[in-house]
Amino acid sequence: MTRAPSLIKNVPVAAVLVVALGATLSGCNWIKGLGKKDNVEPPTPLTEFAPTVQVDRVWNESVGKGTGDSGARMAPSSANGRLYAASINGTIEAFDAATGRTVWQQQLGKRSGSGWRFWSRGDNSLRWSGGPTVSGDLLVVGGLDGQLYALSSQDGSERWNVQMTSEIIAPPAIADDTVVVRTNDGRLSAVSASDGSPKWVFEQQVPALSLRGSSAPLIVNGIVYDGFDNGKVVAVRLQDGAPMWTQTLSNAEGRTEVERLADVDGDLVSDGGNVYAIGYRGQVAALAPDSGRPLWQRDLSSYVGAAVGGATVVVVGADGNVWAFDRETGVNLWKQDQLKYRWLSAPAIEGKYVVVGDVEGYVHWLNLEDGKFAARERLGKKPIEGAPLVVDGTVYLEDVKGRIGAYRAR
Repeated sequence: MTRAPSLIKNVPVAAVLVVALGATLSGCNWIKGLGKKDNVEPPTPLTEFAPTVQVDRVWNESVGKGTGDSGARMAPSSANGRLYAASINGTIEAFDAATGRTVWQQQLGKRSGSGWRFWSRGDNSLRWSGGPTVSGDLLVVGGLDGQLYALSSQDGSERWNVQMTSEIIAPPAIADDTVVVRTNDGRLSAVSASDGSPKWVFEQQVPALSLRGSSAPLIVNGIVYDGFDNGKVVAVRLQDGAPMWTQTLSNAEGRTEVERLADVDGDLVSDGGNVYAIGYRGQVAALAPDSGRPLWQRDLSSYVGAAVGGATVVVVGADGNVWAFDRETGVNLWKQDQLKYRWLSAPAIEGKYVVVGDVEGYVHWLNLEDGKFAARERLGKKPIEGAPLVVDGTVYLEDVKGRIGAYRAR
């Protein structure tokens, strides 16, 4: 049976074992934090179809050992004609985005022990799990032990590093000489992009039990938006971290900690105006950027986020169904249910197509207009957990073993 990617955080190992023995996540049907837990429901078998677009693999390479069972949904970043990727064993690599040729490689830290000591602390290895994020000549990447490193995107040389308060498994964001970092202890922190000196900290309470994952900070027009494990979306000023508004997407209801899981772990997206967010056991909503007021909202559960393109918002549900909504009204446009239980990545939109990766290494192109299958390729046999990256008509994906593929639809 296919293994599920890993997911529970903020609890000791013993507590996770109790949860695994005594509960099953409704609508998700698996405990992601154990890493080796079998899915209750097997992935829906793939069916044959007549492709409507030709997809070519432009190149494929690999970076380090990937993310392993860390639960970090790492994906490449792109800037200046290069693709940047990091691995949990300390490797950071820059590729020529057009050819896959290695431009530079940096090894920071080392693997420690017989495996990825995900629950342990105290070793000296640098285990990348958040990022990389690139802006201009600055690259920042975070680690499972809370390290935040800044490198030159030109040659990989180190500029500065700081120790944050908790592990970083979401990509940092960069704007206006500021790096904003989300850590797993519920803190949103800003440091100087020049030297890593602290600027401000905004904090939300973290529930005793939450899903394995963090929403990456989103910076738009001087405002930082992010989702938290208590089911809330917040907006703070980039300049000083002052709170602007808070909106609840998922209400923690139920008798047990498992029943009260209500994370907003999927990355928020923006169309330049409204902000789109979704919560686990919550809602997908379009939020007004200045007040957080819901412009529309629909009941739907997800832990991987959404994508927006043209007049459409696309969401992958917690059960693997793919949904499309009208960006302005929230009217449901279509639903693709033939990828159910395939534990999809977050979606990306490339031109006329929605692109998602799945737990068996397949990459699916869906028609943005009606959700029908348009093409399918296979990166490898390992799960693709990070969202596809679309740059100038090329789709880049990375699986949990660090295999990277570049695809282009004709």
